[in-house]
Amino acid sequence: MRKLINTYWVKVATVLAIVFVFTACENSFENGGFDVNSPSNVTSFKINGVAGTIDQKTGAINITMPYGSDITAVKPEIVLAEGATSNLDLTAPINFANPVKFRVVNGNLYKDYTVTTVVSSPIKSFTINGVAATINDVSKTITMTLPEGTNLTALQPLIVLTEGVLISPVSGTTIDFNNSVTFVVTSNGKSVNYTANVGVPVAGLVVAFLGTAATRSGITNMDEVTASNWLFDNFPGARYISFESVLNGADLSDVNVIWWHFDSAANLPSVAYNPAVTTALKNFRTSGGNLLLTSFASQYVDALGIVPSGKGPNNVFGDFPPNGNVDGNSWGMSFVGHENHPIFQGLTTFEAGKANLLQGGTFRLNHTAWWFLPEWGGYTNGEGWRNQTGGTNLASEAWDNNLDGRVTIAEFPNTATNKNVIVISMGAYDWYNEANSSGVPSQSNEFITNIKLLTQNSINYLAEK
Repeated sequence: MRKLINTYWVKVATVLAIVFVFTACENSFENGGFDVNSPSNVTSFKINGVAGTIDQKTGAINITMPYGSDITAVKPEIVLAEGATSNLDLTAPINFANPVKFRVVNGNLYKDYTVTTVVSSPIKSFTINGVAATINDVSKTITMTLPEGTNLTALQPLIVLTEGVLISPVSGTTIDFNNSVTFVVTSNGKSVNYTANVGVPVAGLVVAFLGTAATRSGITNMDEVTASNWLFDNFPGARYISFESVLNGADLSDVNVIWWHFDSAANLPSVAYNPAVTTALKNFRTSGGNLLLTSFASQYVDALGIVPSGKGPNNVFGDFPPNGNVDGNSWGMSFVGHENHPIFQGLTTFEAGKANLLQGGTFRLNHTAWWFLPEWGGYTNGEGWRNQTGGTNLASEAWDNNLDGRVTIAEFPNTATNKNVIVISMGAYDWYNEANSSGVPSQSNEFITNIKLLTQNSINYLAEK
């Protein structure tokens, strides 16, 4: 009997030991191994002698290289904790133009790292009358919008440069910005041209933010609140109109653009389908009015007859609090082939024709109402979609160079004289990043400037049609 008892306790001890090891390993994997003193740490990471900053909690390694550095084929210098190994191939040059991910393993612990490398811009800042420009080092553009009524004839930009960089015309020069201006940037004997475009909102432009609340102060959805606040802060002629007021015959004759950003529910509200409302908005368009439909409002193209019946977005989905997720990847779009379209001008891109809108690590609900082309709806590809809807697909997901995957941004009805509807429908178009289910606030979205500029460009583009 004693022998049996001893055997029993040996088995119990063995099981507990296994559970302990498994739990330790499981906890390590659930937390990504993110222990400040983990033996799977990267202790140093350098590119061409420039050390990166390492966040051991998130696994982010950020490196800023001097202007002019080539980061497309370099061998990094990496130091790991004792006994650790990584799956990063150091025998061949690595392209750091895009984020590089790798894993460090030490025994049963691991940690994932992401290296994000940026090359310093030659132009640190470009301001006119206190307004900062958007500087795009890929497209070599400087873009800004000054307040309505600003005289562009004689402006003096204040330009701050990276050390060792020269620019012509120099900072403080009086310049006429009624047309594009070329600035020559020179460093180490090499020169590149940057094109500056300075604009003002269309004079007297009236933009109406359409909503389901009776008044603007009654909006409760934070994405809609944030979007409307931005509009009223940046467009002097902004006004709020409710669906109820449209139903009751509101005068829309002096409105240039109506923007409906609907983020509250995947299904559009019943008031939007009221015949009096749809008739009023159809008449608004017939009279020369313009529409910007974003997020779930993209579906409205069907009810308003902007597309043939049944040809509205065929892939509608998204989470609502307390659900949602955090993705380590940044989400963006491809507008390859439409790089010169006015709505994309000045966007910060990560390669030609591609821009991010939602930064990796931000909390997101992924509110999406787009057209899924390859398998659904009988479209097959972008050409099939254009033929069947009468629209122009301007953007798709970031990986899609031919715009044949998803239609994320489109304009209708695609005639030379009447392009008066823009639709922005992807989950990356996210104005407000909620806290997660535990109440932890989301990190800020560094690409929100692209969302704002894309929206501003779209409104101005519509108003000029």
